[in-house]
Amino acid sequence: MTDIERAEADGVDRGVAMPPGRTEGTAEPVRAEDTAAKPVRGRGSGLVPEGEREELQGRLRHALAGFVDEPRAAVEEADHVLEDLTARLTETLAGHRRTLRTSWQGSTEDTEQLRLALRDYRETAERLLRI
Repeated sequence: MTDIERAEADGVDRGVAMPPGRTEGTAEPVRAEDTAAKPVRGRGSGLVPEGEREELQGRLRHALAGFVDEPRAAVEEADHVLEDLTARLTETLAGHRRTLRTSWQGSTEDTEQLRLALRDYRETAERLLRI
């Protein structure tokens, strides 16, 4: 479950404070400071959960260690690790995109909700571009 999914499931605000004089749901343009790049979140919020990441790293280390004795088998094992990692990333990103889409799709007039959705899309895209 992503940070955003956890926050939504818990009913927690996604960390955007309303400016003075504004109330939830009032129209407000997207400000430059709202769309500025932010640092990548903490280590625990990676695209692959830590347990799976460790398992994939272990499999990759095993492939590297086996290269001298069985080079072809080592490369095939590394290929399978990359295949599994790619599938996991694709699944995770598709789920995150569904969550993002759900957050705004029913809203046509709630500018604040749309602004938050745009911020979440931007953060996700920038994070992927840094990979």
